[in-house]
Parts: sequence; structure tokens; C-alpha cells
Amino acid sequence: MHWIYLIIAILLEVSGTTCMKISDGFTKLAPTLFIFIFYGLSFTFLSLALKVLPIALTYAIWSGIGTATITVIGVIWFGEGLNAIKIISLLLIIIGVAGLHYGQQQLH
Repeated sequence: MHWIYLIIAILLEVSGTTCMKISDGFTKLAPTLFIFIFYGLSFTFLSLALKVLPIALTYAIWSGIGTATITVIGVIWFGEGLNAIKIISLLLIIIGVAGLHYGQQQLH
């Protein structure tokens, strides 16, 4: 169940970050309100996941998948560019999360 909480936390964080872009610097009311709702719920579910899951791995997954997903949304939905540096950087995030997971497994 804690992994499901983490997935929900990631989806809510990505939704909140997307609303930041849509809010146009807090000038649009509905997206601005949704920023706080989505982030509040995201932190709630992240806290529930952290009751069982290790903090380093959990935060790395939450922030890494969130970053990768926001990058994809930026490219597809907002027309932001994609280049080799962005792709390599995303791969390094994935490698880092995998390394933290592997390192956590070595402790048990």
C-alpha cells in the first residue's frame, strides 16, 4: 500500500507543478488554488509512504519521477525543447534512483 501512496504523491506533485505553469505567475485563480491543493495532498501521501519506505529512496523516486514526468509534459504540452543534455540528465536521475535502491538493498 505504501508504494501506491508514493505513486499518488508523485501524480499529485506533477499536477501541482503543472498548475504552477498554467497559473501564469499566480494570476489565474483556479490553477493557483489547485497548486496548494495538489501539493498539500502530495505531501500527505508522501508522508504516508514514508511510514514504511526508506526516506532516501522514497524522496529520490518522488523527485526523480516527478522531474522526468514534468520534463515530458514540458516538451509535449508546453512545447519546450528537448536536447541531448536534457536526455542525459534524465538518464542520470534514473541511474541515481536505481543506485539508491541498490544501495538500500545491500543494507538488508
